[in-house]
Amino acid sequence: MSSLAFNTLNEKQHEAVTTLEGPILIIAGAGSGKTRVITYRIANMLESGIPQSQILALTFTNKAAKEMEERVKELTGKKLQNLTISTFHAFGVKILRQDIEMLGWRSNFSIYDDVDRNQLIKETGRELGFTADALDVYKIGSLFSNIKIGRWDWESANDQYRKLYEEYQSGLKLYNAVDFDDLIGLPIKLFREFPEVLQKYRDRYKYIMVDEFQDTSIQQYLLMHAIADRNVAVVGDDDQSIYSWRGANYENILMFERDFPGVREIRLEQNYRSTETILAAANGVISNNTNRKDKALWSGNGSGKPIEIFMPENESAEADFICEMIQSLCISEKRSYGDFGVLIRANTLTRAIEEGFLQANIPYTVSGGTSFFQRKEIKDIISYLRVISNHDDDINLLRIINTPRRGIGRKTIEQINEIAKNQKCSLWTSINALISAQESPLADKMKIELESFVNMITEQRSLLLGGKGLAKKVRAMVDTVNYMDYLMQEYQKNEKAARFKFLNIEHLITSIDTWENNPDNFDTGLYAYLNRITLISRDDMEDDSLKGKVSLMTIHASKGLEFPVVFIAGAEEGLIPHARSLEEGDGNVEEERRLFYVAITRARDKLFISACRKRRKMQNVVDCTPSPFLDEIPANLVEYHEPQGEVSDDMALNILASMKNKFTM
Repeated sequence: MSSLAFNTLNEKQHEAVTTLEGPILIIAGAGSGKTRVITYRIANMLESGIPQSQILALTFTNKAAKEMEERVKELTGKKLQNLTISTFHAFGVKILRQDIEMLGWRSNFSIYDDVDRNQLIKETGRELGFTADALDVYKIGSLFSNIKIGRWDWESANDQYRKLYEEYQSGLKLYNAVDFDDLIGLPIKLFREFPEVLQKYRDRYKYIMVDEFQDTSIQQYLLMHAIADRNVAVVGDDDQSIYSWRGANYENILMFERDFPGVREIRLEQNYRSTETILAAANGVISNNTNRKDKALWSGNGSGKPIEIFMPENESAEADFICEMIQSLCISEKRSYGDFGVLIRANTLTRAIEEGFLQANIPYTVSGGTSFFQRKEIKDIISYLRVISNHDDDINLLRIINTPRRGIGRKTIEQINEIAKNQKCSLWTSINALISAQESPLADKMKIELESFVNMITEQRSLLLGGKGLAKKVRAMVDTVNYMDYLMQEYQKNEKAARFKFLNIEHLITSIDTWENNPDNFDTGLYAYLNRITLISRDDMEDDSLKGKVSLMTIHASKGLEFPVVFIAGAEEGLIPHARSLEEGDGNVEEERRLFYVAITRARDKLFISACRKRRKMQNVVDCTPSPFLDEIPANLVEYHEPQGEVSDDMALNILASMKNKFTM
């Protein structure tokens, strides 16, 4: 890497980039050039003669991993075919594809998403005799996840579901499937039970880097710690640890210092994103947390404008304020809609703001909506692909066995299930047993239907698993199963809806075509594609939709993003901090403060915060109190926004005159 590139780094960044040996803890404040440091550091390793194959960089989203890889390629001009830059979960898949057979699975296992997991919990619960009231699959799924990621154990959790958990685990293995949490847990189990497998990874990866270290769970820390020797660098910011609810453990920073003696700590405190005013506000708020590493962000971007706080009468007035300010700044500062981020603590606050945007004709996007891959028609086609790739995937087989309708009713499915249960086999094996049995309980017509289904899946398997042209083969499969006819039957009274859903399938096939024709993609097989779409995250899929539109999102979804102008809406007690966090103790109040800190530091130039005097909750209108965090912003940084009064006749004439000049220029 040229010395010119080094000249663009500040002193602390340079230290982080050039320190390659030994354990390093890089405390990277918001907007301090963290991604730049990581990518320059990897590029420096490669320039220093460290082989690509010895470097492992772990992060949290596919988007972040892709951005890192592209930036390292740009810096080095190398193809990087042997460099591993990956999310934790994708790295877990890589380990399991190699060696999961040692744990009793086959290497072509399926990865269940939340929808599949909840379906298996429901089926398992019914088999164990749980009542419908006791089967809150969302709550049980959350419990199982917390057990797997090490956040809870059965001593502290509700162990009435322990038997269900054990049977759920057996079900996963029976169906040759794993869930998302297993992608971290099973590699750890593999390393513990088979030291020779662990040694293989320790021998390969001599240099490890972890991004967003404050968001790692205990399990992810254990995975990293198992492989790491001494040359490990972790990058994070304890002030931005906001994911405890999904297992993140910011105390991993303390564990790292304990487990890797002689850690060198480097602090990146120069912020390249925000004005001094915004940073001083963020520092003022976060300094009230006691459980943190002391740091103070500073900026060379000038003092900037004061933070404006507005106290609207209700959520409707709040939405009007946000819309008016966006439109005003678009004209007065020549901003585009993509320059604005509107952040909320909970999804329930979107309705009034969305209504305001629609009324004002402001284009916007809401992050965290229904994922493209969660739409029914897409899940149906993906389920076909999953069963074709793994016959023993019972959840997906049940989804497609009668979609489109083949006359295979509940009674037949119960018979298939009964044999599978008695013989401890998959539904696919059970179906084949029923077809070939001399004295089958099935009617001849039903045997023909099942045989036709089995033959179709078998034929598609030989077509889809061999050779190239996956997109073309998927399109042929969609035609073979007559999915368009099925949609037309389902939506007889709404042909437009049927065509829209079929268009979504066309989008899916186009995306497969794009993926398999990517020159950087070395494996374009069906298994590789199914792995990719299971691991894909919502923010990756919504990337393109952010351009030219106002972004409305939860504070959690905004992490890692930045906007020239930010609105924090609903800054009221009970929302920020959220009432639930207050019920759970002081530690969670500190996390809520970190969340508010993250929201503030998304803003580059200008920050608006609104807190309603009243807000509708269910059927009632309740009085609101401003968030106590607002009092933690130093008073000299704040201006209270006054709504514009009536426009005088003279002012109206001036506005009209200026508009006329604008159009006649």
